[in-house]
Amino acid sequence: MSNFAITVLWIYIVLLVSGGIMGFLKAKSQVSLIMSVACAVLLIVAAIRGLLSVNVASGLADLVMAALLVVFTIRLAKTKKFMPAGMMLVVTVAALALRHIRF
Repeated sequence: MSNFAITVLWIYIVLLVSGGIMGFLKAKSQVSLIMSVACAVLLIVAAIRGLLSVNVASGLADLVMAALLVVFTIRLAKTKKFMPAGMMLVVTVAALALRHIRF
């Protein structure tokens, strides 16, 4: 992965965990907190150079983010409220796109 792709991934990790914390603080949703941290741990493993091969790390990050796309889409369709699922859906799409842009 390029430096830019890794930077995008770290920013996404921070936003993901922040969203889980906000979900816990506002709605007392332990599930949001636990799942955001669990997904963040997988993304951190993918982001740290040398832990996995470049192809495996990139594939893991893409797989986790694709799963989150599905989750956020389902939540948005269920609640029909943009916050927080819609915002995280947009952020996830942007992060996936930015990770794969070649400069």
